[in-house]
Amino acid sequence: MSFAELGLSEKVLQAVSAAGYTTPTPIQAQAIPHVLARRDVLGVAQTGTGKTAAFTLPMLTRLEQGRARARMPRTLILEPTRELAAQVEENFERYGTNHKLNVALLIGGVSFADQDAKITRGVDVLIATPGRLLDHFERGKLLLTGVELLVIDEADRMLDMGFIPDIERIVKLVPFTRQTLFFSATMPPEIQRLADDFLHNPVRIEVARPASTASTIEQRLVATGGEGHQKRKTLRRLIRGAEELKNGIIFCNRKRDVAQLQKSLANHGFTVAALHGDMDQRARMAALDAFRSGEIPLLVASDVAARGLDIPAVSHVFNFDVPHHAEDYVHRIGRTGRAGRNGSAFTLVARGDEKALAAIESLIGQPIPWAEGDLGSLPEEEPGEARERRPRERGGRGERGERSRRGERRTEERPKTPRREDRPRAAARRRNEDDAMPEAEVGLGAHVPAFLLRPVILKKRKDRE
Repeated sequence: MSFAELGLSEKVLQAVSAAGYTTPTPIQAQAIPHVLARRDVLGVAQTGTGKTAAFTLPMLTRLEQGRARARMPRTLILEPTRELAAQVEENFERYGTNHKLNVALLIGGVSFADQDAKITRGVDVLIATPGRLLDHFERGKLLLTGVELLVIDEADRMLDMGFIPDIERIVKLVPFTRQTLFFSATMPPEIQRLADDFLHNPVRIEVARPASTASTIEQRLVATGGEGHQKRKTLRRLIRGAEELKNGIIFCNRKRDVAQLQKSLANHGFTVAALHGDMDQRARMAALDAFRSGEIPLLVASDVAARGLDIPAVSHVFNFDVPHHAEDYVHRIGRTGRAGRNGSAFTLVARGDEKALAAIESLIGQPIPWAEGDLGSLPEEEPGEARERRPRERGGRGERGERSRRGERRTEERPKTPRREDRPRAAARRRNEDDAMPEAEVGLGAHVPAFLLRPVILKKRKDRE
Protein backbone atom coordinates (compact mmCIF):
# COMPACT_ATOMS: atom_id res chain seq x y z
CA MET A 1 0.00 0.00 0.00
CA SER A 2 1.17 3.53 -0.82
CA PHE A 3 0.21 6.94 0.59
CA ALA A 4 -1.69 7.68 -2.62
CA GLU A 5 -4.24 4.98 -1.72
CA LEU A 6 -5.14 6.55 1.64
CA GLY A 7 -7.16 9.48 0.31
CA LEU A 8 -4.69 12.27 1.11
CA SER A 9 -4.70 15.46 -0.95
CA GLU A 10 -2.23 16.09 -3.74
CA LYS A 11 -0.40 18.78 -1.75
CA VAL A 12 0.18 16.40 1.14
CA LEU A 13 1.32 13.60 -1.17
CA GLN A 14 3.89 15.90 -2.77
CA ALA A 15 5.26 16.86 0.65
CA VAL A 16 5.44 13.23 1.77
CA SER A 17 7.25 12.25 -1.41
CA ALA A 18 9.68 15.15 -1.01
CA ALA A 19 10.42 13.93 2.54
CA GLY A 20 11.44 10.54 1.11
CA TYR A 21 8.55 8.39 2.35
CA THR A 22 6.74 6.01 0.02
CA THR A 23 5.09 3.36 2.22
CA PRO A 24 2.97 4.15 5.30
CA THR A 25 3.53 2.38 8.61
CA PRO A 26 0.75 0.05 9.84
CA ILE A 27 -0.82 2.63 12.15
CA GLN A 28 -0.71 5.26 9.41
CA ALA A 29 -2.31 2.93 6.89
CA GLN A 30 -5.13 2.09 9.29
CA ALA A 31 -5.70 5.46 10.97
CA ILE A 32 -5.54 7.95 8.09
CA PRO A 33 -8.68 6.77 6.20
CA HIS A 34 -10.75 6.87 9.42
CA VAL A 35 -9.49 10.35 10.31
CA LEU A 36 -10.41 11.60 6.85
CA ALA A 37 -13.87 10.01 7.33
CA ARG A 38 -14.26 12.10 10.54
CA ARG A 39 -14.40 9.06 12.83
CA ASP A 40 -13.04 9.09 16.39
CA VAL A 41 -9.88 6.99 16.61
CA LEU A 42 -8.32 5.14 19.54
CA GLY A 43 -4.74 4.30 18.52
CA VAL A 44 -2.57 1.91 20.53
CA ALA A 45 0.95 1.42 19.23
CA GLN A 46 4.44 1.12 20.60
CA THR A 47 6.77 4.07 20.34
CA GLY A 48 8.47 4.73 17.03
CA THR A 49 5.64 3.46 14.82
CA GLY A 50 4.76 6.81 13.23
CA LYS A 51 1.79 7.94 15.35
CA THR A 52 2.55 11.63 14.75
CA ALA A 53 2.23 11.40 10.97
CA ALA A 54 -0.90 9.28 11.42
CA PHE A 55 -2.80 12.38 12.56
CA THR A 56 -0.66 15.14 11.00
CA LEU A 57 -1.18 14.09 7.36
CA PRO A 58 -4.99 13.78 7.41
CA MET A 59 -5.28 17.01 9.42
CA LEU A 60 -3.39 18.86 6.69
CA THR A 61 -5.77 17.47 4.07
CA ARG A 62 -8.84 18.54 6.04
CA LEU A 63 -7.48 22.02 6.81
CA GLU A 64 -7.19 22.89 3.13
CA GLN A 65 -10.80 24.03 3.38
CA GLY A 66 -11.88 26.79 5.74
CA ARG A 67 -9.98 29.58 7.42
CA ALA A 68 -8.77 30.50 10.88
CA ARG A 69 -10.40 33.10 13.11
CA ALA A 70 -8.78 35.27 15.76
CA ARG A 71 -8.30 33.51 19.11
CA MET A 72 -10.33 30.49 17.88
CA PRO A 73 -8.08 27.60 16.74
CA ARG A 74 -9.58 25.11 14.31
CA THR A 75 -7.67 22.09 15.63
CA LEU A 76 -6.01 21.38 18.98
CA ILE A 77 -3.19 18.94 19.74
CA LEU A 78 -2.27 18.24 23.37
CA GLU A 79 1.20 16.93 24.22
CA PRO A 80 2.67 16.08 27.65
CA THR A 81 6.08 17.74 27.18
CA ARG A 82 7.59 20.74 25.43
CA GLU A 83 9.86 18.54 23.32
CA LEU A 84 6.98 16.48 21.94
CA ALA A 85 4.99 19.62 21.20
CA ALA A 86 7.93 21.16 19.33
CA GLN A 87 8.39 17.92 17.40
CA VAL A 88 4.77 17.94 16.24
CA GLU A 89 5.27 21.52 15.05
CA GLU A 90 8.27 20.33 13.02
CA ASN A 91 6.04 17.69 11.37
CA PHE A 92 3.57 20.35 10.28
CA GLU A 93 6.41 22.45 8.90
CA ARG A 94 7.80 19.45 6.98
CA TYR A 95 4.54 18.13 5.53
CA GLY A 96 2.77 21.50 5.27
CA THR A 97 5.25 23.15 2.92
CA ASN A 98 2.54 23.42 0.24
CA HIS A 99 -0.05 24.81 2.64
CA LYS A 100 -0.49 28.32 3.99
CA LEU A 101 -1.52 27.36 7.50
CA ASN A 102 -0.90 29.19 10.74
CA VAL A 103 0.56 26.94 13.44
CA ALA A 104 1.02 28.11 17.03
CA LEU A 105 2.97 26.43 19.82
CA LEU A 106 1.92 27.06 23.43
CA ILE A 107 4.58 25.71 25.79
CA GLY A 108 6.34 26.90 28.92
CA GLY A 109 9.62 28.79 28.81
CA VAL A 110 8.43 31.07 25.99
CA SER A 111 7.07 34.60 26.23
CA PHE A 112 3.31 34.90 26.73
CA ALA A 113 3.27 38.00 24.52
CA ASP A 114 4.74 36.19 21.49
CA GLN A 115 2.29 33.33 21.86
CA ASP A 116 -0.64 35.69 22.33
CA ALA A 117 0.30 37.57 19.15
CA LYS A 118 0.08 34.35 17.12
CA ILE A 119 -3.29 33.42 18.63
CA THR A 120 -4.66 36.88 17.91
CA ARG A 121 -3.84 36.53 14.21
CA GLY A 122 -5.77 33.25 14.12
CA VAL A 123 -4.34 29.73 13.99
CA ASP A 124 -5.35 26.64 12.08
CA VAL A 125 -3.35 24.28 14.32
CA LEU A 126 -2.75 24.89 18.01
CA ILE A 127 -0.15 22.60 19.64
CA ALA A 128 0.05 22.94 23.42
CA THR A 129 0.92 21.46 26.75
CA PRO A 130 -2.10 21.40 29.10
CA GLY A 131 -0.78 23.86 31.68
CA ARG A 132 0.19 26.63 29.29
CA LEU A 133 -3.05 26.20 27.33
CA LEU A 134 -5.15 26.74 30.46
CA ASP A 135 -3.01 29.74 31.41
CA HIS A 136 -3.94 31.45 28.13
CA PHE A 137 -7.58 30.46 28.50
CA GLU A 138 -7.83 31.83 32.06
CA ARG A 139 -6.36 35.14 30.90
CA GLY A 140 -9.15 35.43 28.37
CA LYS A 141 -6.76 35.21 25.41
CA LEU A 142 -8.11 31.99 23.92
CA LEU A 143 -11.48 30.51 22.89
CA LEU A 144 -11.88 26.77 22.30
CA THR A 145 -15.43 26.82 20.94
CA GLY A 146 -14.19 26.60 17.35
CA VAL A 147 -12.14 23.40 17.72
CA GLU A 148 -13.19 20.88 15.10
CA LEU A 149 -10.59 18.21 15.79
CA LEU A 150 -8.95 17.36 19.13
CA VAL A 151 -5.83 15.18 19.40
CA ILE A 152 -4.72 13.77 22.76
CA ASP A 153 -1.26 12.31 22.22
CA GLU A 154 0.78 10.13 24.61
CA ALA A 155 -2.19 9.75 26.95
CA ASP A 156 -0.41 7.33 29.28
CA ARG A 157 2.38 9.87 29.74
CA MET A 158 -0.25 12.48 30.57
CA LEU A 159 -1.45 10.15 33.32
CA ASP A 160 2.05 9.68 34.72
CA MET A 161 2.67 13.44 34.81
CA GLY A 162 -0.61 14.23 36.57
CA PHE A 163 -2.22 16.07 33.65
CA ILE A 164 -5.47 14.10 33.58
CA PRO A 165 -7.51 16.70 35.57
CA ASP A 166 -6.33 19.39 33.14
CA ILE A 167 -7.21 17.19 30.16
CA GLU A 168 -10.70 16.57 31.53
CA ARG A 169 -11.20 20.30 31.98
CA ILE A 170 -9.99 21.08 28.45
CA VAL A 171 -12.28 18.43 26.92
CA LYS A 172 -15.26 20.16 28.56
CA LEU A 173 -14.27 23.46 26.94
CA VAL A 174 -14.22 22.17 23.34
CA PRO A 175 -17.45 21.49 21.37
CA PHE A 176 -19.23 18.19 21.98
CA THR A 177 -19.49 17.64 18.20
CA ARG A 178 -15.71 17.61 17.74
CA GLN A 179 -13.72 14.73 16.30
CA THR A 180 -11.29 13.20 18.81
CA LEU A 181 -8.10 11.23 18.14
CA PHE A 182 -6.69 9.47 21.21
CA PHE A 183 -3.22 7.91 21.03
CA SER A 184 -1.38 5.97 23.72
CA ALA A 185 1.47 3.46 23.82
CA THR A 186 -0.10 1.54 26.72
CA MET A 187 -3.69 1.16 27.91
CA PRO A 188 -3.89 0.90 31.70
CA PRO A 189 -7.42 0.88 33.18
CA GLU A 190 -7.40 4.62 33.90
CA ILE A 191 -6.52 5.45 30.29
CA GLN A 192 -9.23 3.09 29.03
CA ARG A 193 -11.75 4.93 31.24
CA LEU A 194 -10.72 8.27 29.76
CA ALA A 195 -10.98 6.91 26.23
CA ASP A 196 -14.53 5.72 26.95
CA ASP A 197 -15.45 9.19 28.27
CA PHE A 198 -13.81 11.24 25.51
CA LEU A 199 -14.54 9.19 22.38
CA HIS A 200 -17.81 8.48 20.60
CA ASN A 201 -18.03 5.10 18.88
CA PRO A 202 -14.28 5.08 18.13
CA VAL A 203 -12.36 2.92 15.72
CA ARG A 204 -9.74 1.02 17.75
CA ILE A 205 -6.41 0.56 15.99
CA GLU A 206 -3.82 -1.62 17.70
CA VAL A 207 -0.77 -2.42 15.63
CA ALA A 208 1.30 -4.03 18.39
CA ARG A 209 0.70 -5.68 21.72
CA PRO A 210 0.57 -2.99 24.43
CA ALA A 211 3.92 -2.44 26.16
CA SER A 212 5.77 -4.70 23.72
CA THR A 213 9.35 -3.99 22.70
CA ALA A 214 10.67 -3.92 19.15
CA SER A 215 12.38 -7.09 17.95
CA THR A 216 15.20 -5.00 16.49
CA ILE A 217 16.45 -4.05 19.99
CA GLU A 218 19.03 -6.24 21.69
CA GLN A 219 18.34 -6.01 25.44
CA ARG A 220 20.91 -6.84 28.14
CA LEU A 221 21.21 -6.52 31.92
CA VAL A 222 24.48 -5.59 33.63
CA ALA A 223 25.07 -6.20 37.35
CA THR A 224 26.70 -3.33 39.19
CA GLY A 225 27.39 -2.05 42.67
CA GLY A 226 24.82 0.26 44.22
CA GLU A 227 27.14 3.15 45.05
CA GLY A 228 27.22 6.07 42.62
CA HIS A 229 30.90 5.90 41.69
CA GLN A 230 30.68 2.14 41.06
CA LYS A 231 27.70 2.56 38.73
CA ARG A 232 29.44 5.37 36.88
CA LYS A 233 32.53 3.20 36.47
CA THR A 234 30.39 0.35 35.08
CA LEU A 235 28.67 2.74 32.69
CA ARG A 236 31.96 4.11 31.37
CA ARG A 237 33.18 0.56 30.76
CA LEU A 238 29.99 -0.25 28.83
CA ILE A 239 30.25 2.87 26.69
CA ARG A 240 33.90 2.27 25.84
CA GLY A 241 33.28 -1.41 25.06
CA ALA A 242 30.02 -1.01 23.12
CA GLU A 243 30.19 -2.26 19.55
CA GLU A 244 29.16 0.09 16.75
CA LEU A 245 28.31 2.88 19.18
CA LYS A 246 27.37 5.94 17.12
CA ASN A 247 25.40 7.77 19.77
CA GLY A 248 23.44 6.92 22.87
CA ILE A 249 20.94 8.17 25.42
CA ILE A 250 21.62 7.52 29.11
CA PHE A 251 18.51 7.59 31.32
CA CYS A 252 18.43 8.45 35.03
CA ASN A 253 15.46 8.40 37.38
CA ARG A 254 16.23 11.72 39.09
CA LYS A 255 17.04 15.13 37.67
CA ARG A 256 19.94 15.74 40.05
CA ASP A 257 21.55 12.47 38.96
CA VAL A 258 21.36 13.66 35.35
CA ALA A 259 23.50 16.72 36.10
CA GLN A 260 25.96 14.77 38.25
CA LEU A 261 26.39 11.96 35.70
CA GLN A 262 26.83 14.43 32.83
CA LYS A 263 29.58 16.21 34.72
CA SER A 264 31.27 12.93 35.62
CA LEU A 265 31.30 11.72 32.01
CA ALA A 266 32.60 15.10 30.82
CA ASN A 267 35.44 14.85 33.37
CA HIS A 268 36.39 11.50 31.85
CA GLY A 269 36.67 12.91 28.36
CA PHE A 270 33.25 12.07 26.90
CA THR A 271 31.37 14.59 24.79
CA VAL A 272 28.02 14.66 26.53
CA ALA A 273 25.00 16.91 27.14
CA ALA A 274 22.21 16.85 29.73
CA LEU A 275 18.43 17.08 29.34
CA HIS A 276 15.91 17.26 32.19
CA GLY A 277 12.76 19.13 33.18
CA ASP A 278 14.43 21.84 35.27
CA MET A 279 16.39 23.22 32.31
CA ASP A 280 15.01 26.25 30.49
CA GLN A 281 13.48 25.68 27.08
CA ARG A 282 16.34 27.20 25.11
CA ALA A 283 18.93 24.95 26.79
CA ARG A 284 16.75 21.87 26.28
CA MET A 285 16.27 22.52 22.58
CA ALA A 286 19.98 23.29 22.13
CA ALA A 287 20.93 19.96 23.73
CA LEU A 288 18.47 18.07 21.53
CA ASP A 289 19.62 19.82 18.35
CA ALA A 290 23.28 19.09 19.14
CA PHE A 291 22.45 15.43 19.76
CA ARG A 292 20.38 15.11 16.58
CA SER A 293 23.11 16.68 14.46
CA GLY A 294 25.80 14.36 15.87
CA GLU A 295 27.77 17.19 17.43
CA ILE A 296 27.24 15.54 20.82
CA PRO A 297 27.17 11.71 20.72
CA LEU A 298 25.93 11.11 24.29
CA LEU A 299 22.85 12.56 25.99
CA VAL A 300 22.14 12.06 29.71
CA ALA A 301 18.42 12.55 30.26
CA SER A 302 15.50 12.03 32.58
CA ASP A 303 12.26 10.47 31.34
CA VAL A 304 11.41 13.76 29.64
CA ALA A 305 13.28 12.27 26.64
CA ALA A 306 11.70 8.83 26.88
CA ARG A 307 8.47 9.55 25.01
CA GLY A 308 8.00 10.11 21.33
CA LEU A 309 11.15 12.08 20.50
CA ASP A 310 11.96 11.40 16.86
CA ILE A 311 15.69 10.70 16.79
CA PRO A 312 15.74 7.77 14.36
CA ALA A 313 19.45 6.93 14.35
CA VAL A 314 20.10 6.30 18.08
CA SER A 315 22.29 3.20 18.25
CA HIS A 316 22.36 2.61 22.03
CA VAL A 317 20.29 3.25 25.15
CA PHE A 318 21.77 2.90 28.63
CA ASN A 319 19.51 2.74 31.69
CA PHE A 320 21.75 4.08 34.44
CA ASP A 321 18.81 3.46 36.81
CA VAL A 322 16.14 0.78 36.53
CA PRO A 323 12.92 2.78 35.95
CA HIS A 324 10.39 2.84 38.76
CA HIS A 325 7.49 2.23 36.35
CA ALA A 326 7.74 -0.75 34.03
CA GLU A 327 6.10 1.16 31.15
CA ASP A 328 8.94 3.69 31.20
CA TYR A 329 11.38 0.90 30.30
CA VAL A 330 9.47 0.26 27.07
CA HIS A 331 9.56 3.95 26.15
CA ARG A 332 13.22 4.39 27.08
CA ILE A 333 14.57 1.55 24.97
CA GLY A 334 12.16 2.56 22.22
CA ARG A 335 14.49 5.48 21.44
CA THR A 336 16.72 2.94 19.64
CA GLY A 337 15.91 0.31 17.04
CA ARG A 338 13.55 2.67 15.21
CA ALA A 339 12.46 2.51 11.58
CA GLY A 340 13.75 -1.04 11.17
CA ARG A 341 17.27 -0.26 12.41
CA ASN A 342 19.07 -2.43 14.94
CA GLY A 343 19.68 -1.06 18.43
CA SER A 344 21.12 -2.07 21.79
CA ALA A 345 19.78 -1.38 25.28
CA PHE A 346 21.77 -1.97 28.48
CA THR A 347 20.24 -1.68 31.95
CA LEU A 348 22.42 -1.38 35.06
CA VAL A 349 20.94 -3.46 37.88
CA ALA A 350 22.04 -3.24 41.53
CA ARG A 351 20.83 -4.94 44.69
CA GLY A 352 17.40 -3.60 45.55
CA ASP A 353 16.28 -3.39 41.89
CA GLU A 354 14.89 -6.95 41.83
CA LYS A 355 11.24 -5.90 42.25
CA ALA A 356 11.36 -3.25 39.50
CA LEU A 357 13.16 -5.67 37.18
CA ALA A 358 10.55 -8.39 37.77
CA ALA A 359 7.78 -5.91 36.91
CA ILE A 360 9.52 -5.01 33.64
CA GLU A 361 9.98 -8.63 32.58
CA SER A 362 6.35 -9.36 33.47
CA LEU A 363 5.16 -6.41 31.38
CA ILE A 364 7.15 -7.22 28.25
CA GLY A 365 6.44 -10.94 28.60
CA GLN A 366 10.01 -12.17 28.37
CA PRO A 367 13.13 -12.40 30.53
CA ILE A 368 15.98 -10.03 29.76
CA PRO A 369 19.32 -11.86 29.44
CA TRP A 370 22.37 -10.82 31.46
CA ALA A 371 25.35 -9.50 29.56
CA GLU A 372 27.80 -10.68 32.20
CA GLY A 373 27.20 -12.40 35.53
CA ASP A 374 24.10 -11.50 37.55
CA LEU A 375 23.19 -10.10 40.95
CA GLY A 376 24.47 -13.28 42.56
CA SER A 377 27.97 -12.41 41.40
CA LEU A 378 27.98 -9.21 43.46
CA PRO A 379 29.49 -9.29 46.98
CA GLU A 380 27.03 -9.76 49.85
CA GLU A 381 27.97 -6.45 51.45
CA GLU A 382 29.90 -3.74 49.72
CA PRO A 383 32.62 -2.00 51.75
CA GLY A 384 31.15 1.41 51.14
CA GLU A 385 27.78 0.37 52.52
CA ALA A 386 29.39 -1.00 55.69
CA ARG A 387 31.30 2.22 56.24
CA GLU A 388 28.16 4.30 55.76
CA ARG A 389 26.24 2.32 58.38
CA ARG A 390 28.88 2.45 61.13
CA PRO A 391 28.32 6.09 62.18
CA ARG A 392 24.56 5.53 62.41
CA GLU A 393 24.96 2.35 64.44
CA ARG A 394 27.48 3.98 66.77
CA GLY A 395 25.16 6.94 67.34
CA GLY A 396 21.97 4.95 67.84
CA ARG A 397 19.58 6.02 70.56
CA GLY A 398 19.66 2.70 72.43
CA GLU A 399 23.43 2.53 72.49
CA ARG A 400 23.72 6.13 73.67
CA GLY A 401 21.38 5.36 76.58
CA GLU A 402 23.35 2.25 77.47
CA ARG A 403 26.55 4.30 77.53
CA SER A 404 25.02 6.79 79.94
CA ARG A 405 24.09 3.92 82.25
CA ARG A 406 27.56 2.43 82.09
CA GLY A 407 29.00 5.76 83.23
CA GLU A 408 32.56 5.22 84.43
CA ARG A 409 33.22 2.24 82.11
CA ARG A 410 32.50 4.20 78.92
CA THR A 411 35.96 5.77 78.68
CA GLU A 412 37.99 2.60 79.16
CA GLU A 413 35.78 0.48 76.85
CA ARG A 414 35.87 2.98 73.98
CA PRO A 415 38.40 1.85 71.34
CA LYS A 416 41.44 4.02 71.10
CA THR A 417 41.22 6.53 68.25
CA PRO A 418 44.06 5.97 65.78
CA ARG A 419 46.33 8.79 64.83
CA ARG A 420 45.56 10.76 61.69
CA GLU A 421 48.47 9.25 59.77
CA ASP A 422 47.24 5.74 60.62
CA ARG A 423 43.65 6.22 59.53
CA PRO A 424 42.62 4.49 56.29
CA ARG A 425 41.94 6.88 53.46
CA ALA A 426 38.28 6.05 53.24
CA ALA A 427 37.38 9.17 51.31
CA ALA A 428 39.87 8.33 48.57
CA ARG A 429 38.43 4.83 48.27
CA ARG A 430 34.82 5.99 48.29
CA ARG A 431 35.06 8.22 45.30
CA ASN A 432 36.90 8.34 42.04
CA GLU A 433 39.28 11.24 41.63
CA ASP A 434 37.54 12.56 38.54
CA ASP A 435 34.09 12.14 40.09
CA ALA A 436 34.92 14.34 43.07
CA MET A 437 32.49 17.21 43.33
CA PRO A 438 33.85 20.68 44.14
CA GLU A 439 33.75 21.62 47.80
CA ALA A 440 30.94 23.91 48.87
CA GLU A 441 31.94 27.54 49.12
CA VAL A 442 31.63 29.37 52.40
CA GLY A 443 29.96 32.75 52.24
CA LEU A 444 30.55 34.49 48.92
CA GLY A 445 33.63 32.40 48.15
CA ALA A 446 35.70 33.88 45.34
CA HIS A 447 32.82 36.00 44.11
CA VAL A 448 33.11 38.90 46.56
CA PRO A 449 31.85 42.18 45.04
CA ALA A 450 34.53 44.81 44.57
CA PHE A 451 32.82 47.39 46.75
CA LEU A 452 33.07 45.05 49.73
CA LEU A 453 36.85 44.91 49.34
CA ARG A 454 37.34 48.67 49.63
CA PRO A 455 38.99 49.79 52.88
CA VAL A 456 36.65 51.51 55.28
CA ILE A 457 37.86 54.76 56.86
CA LEU A 458 36.10 55.61 60.05
CA LYS A 459 36.00 59.27 60.98
CA LYS A 460 36.71 60.16 64.58
CA ARG A 461 33.81 61.85 66.27
CA LYS A 462 34.30 64.38 69.03
CA ASP A 463 32.52 63.56 72.20
CA ARG A 464 29.50 65.68 72.73
CA GLU A 465 29.98 68.04 75.67
